[in-house]
Amino acid sequence: MPLLSQQAGLDLPAPVTDDGVAREVLAHGAVEVIGRMPWSSNATFLTEVTLGDDALIAIYKPQAGERPLWDFAEGTLCRREVGAYVLSDLLGWALVPHTVLRDDAPYGLGALQRFVDHDPDEHYFELQESGERVDVFRRFAVFDIVANNTDRKGGHLLLGEDGHVWGIDHGVCFHRQWKLRTVIWEYAGEPVPQALLDAVECVPARLDAFADLLSPPELEALIARAERLLKTRRFPLQSGDYRDYPWPMV
Repeated sequence: MPLLSQQAGLDLPAPVTDDGVAREVLAHGAVEVIGRMPWSSNATFLTEVTLGDDALIAIYKPQAGERPLWDFAEGTLCRREVGAYVLSDLLGWALVPHTVLRDDAPYGLGALQRFVDHDPDEHYFELQESGERVDVFRRFAVFDIVANNTDRKGGHLLLGEDGHVWGIDHGVCFHRQWKLRTVIWEYAGEPVPQALLDAVECVPARLDAFADLLSPPELEALIARAERLLKTRRFPLQSGDYRDYPWPMV
């Protein structure tokens, strides 16, 4: 199947290959809206970000376009998107595309995330069938436990052009109450590999990285989830409730 950009008939600029340059472009480049992404519950825009001669495509989620939710504080989803990238970076797993908070984008404050061009049909349920990416999906399972991801749909795992699997749509993470809702339950009850536990150990000591992104109670809950996983050393079991799974699942 063609990539998402090909299906949409988009002529995207050549991707920036230097990671340092890409970070500068995302953090400081001029943001121009290309169009609105379909099927999103909150306002989500495809943008081109340009700095000098360099340009990249990014997904922009403005705070002003967030739909109010009963269980998440209003106006916080874009900060949670950035928090998910920060957590991925702390763990050293490169699970979330580079994401920054920008207050100078076209519709005001919002999260700006590097776009992952992908085949929409290559989602989690397709990718996990081969059994070739078990280690990657175990990382995602641990990440979602620590982040308390309440909406890990199969379509939120994307296979990039380079074969790397990326996770997107983390606006409803980091709730202070345990609300894990995911399609990744293959490892429930299994021991967590030691290498993954070693990575999680750094989280409680690096809460400064989440400054201005999460509330104090959410930071306390983040520590508690990390410490609980380090103590139990096992992937949690399903509760048996329908809320264990997101809907729709893709």
